[in-house]
Amino acid sequence: MSRRTTSVIAALAAVPLVVALAGCASSPASDDAGDSGGAAGETVRIGVVGKSDPQWPAFVEAAAEEGIDVELVDFASYEQPNPALSAGELDLNQFQHIVYLAGYNVASGDDLVPIGSTGIYPLGLYSQKVDDVDDIEKGETVAVPDDASNQARALLVLQSAGLIELKSGGTIFSDLADIDEAKSKVKVTALEAALIPNSLPDVAAAIINNDFVTQAGLKFEDAIAQDDPSDPNALPYVNIFAARAEDKDNETYLTLVDIFQNDPEVQAGLAEASGDTIVPLKTPVADLESSLQKVEKDTEEQG
Repeated sequence: MSRRTTSVIAALAAVPLVVALAGCASSPASDDAGDSGGAAGETVRIGVVGKSDPQWPAFVEAAAEEGIDVELVDFASYEQPNPALSAGELDLNQFQHIVYLAGYNVASGDDLVPIGSTGIYPLGLYSQKVDDVDDIEKGETVAVPDDASNQARALLVLQSAGLIELKSGGTIFSDLADIDEAKSKVKVTALEAALIPNSLPDVAAAIINNDFVTQAGLKFEDAIAQDDPSDPNALPYVNIFAARAEDKDNETYLTLVDIFQNDPEVQAGLAEASGDTIVPLKTPVADLESSLQKVEKDTEEQG
């Protein structure tokens, strides 16, 4: 998934969450986009967005060494791979995080499932005034994006950093009204995401979308706080391999997940493609499934 998430619907896609609810099924952007690893074995069609990313050639080669012929089907947008998977045009896809998959399932009435994690693209808190989140003084102001999806995730980051407390405990739908001001250390203001970098000197710190970090002259390692991959609140933003429910225990598909998670060349390509921002994860599938069920329930209730 792309790291960009610019609305609730955009957040239903990731990476850069990375990152629109699925529409009608669409033909793949290029049916001949497949790479046959040359192995004489089972062929698995995997839908991706960004087939040219460096992790994919390494993945296809590693799969071929295990006798699995992977055909990558490249799509032009995030709306296409889930309907294609549901329709049987694909065997798997890998482009989205749990929030996006939950939104698609609720909107379409489908039951696609995660069968393995890839990683998470952390969302960071930056400051030009302090080098440590603990140095932010009580009552100071922190800026977050004003669009719904990024704002919710940003508030979860601030809560994890001990700067605010959310009345609900925090969900993918949290907003400024959910902040318990009496129990929070800082004040929070919402600004247009693209304007936050220029406003950084005027606040104690700010959540800056990954797409704007380098544009602001910052480096990702400058973040003084970010999503904690071990925090349950970050779990919905973990990127995943998705399959049809009836295929969740398919041994070949699970082998492919294992290859992606453990092959050094694949992981090196993934790091390169993400600008070294992705945190690779091997989240238990049971945890992914539980998170999906919770997000689907939240999405239904919000709707």
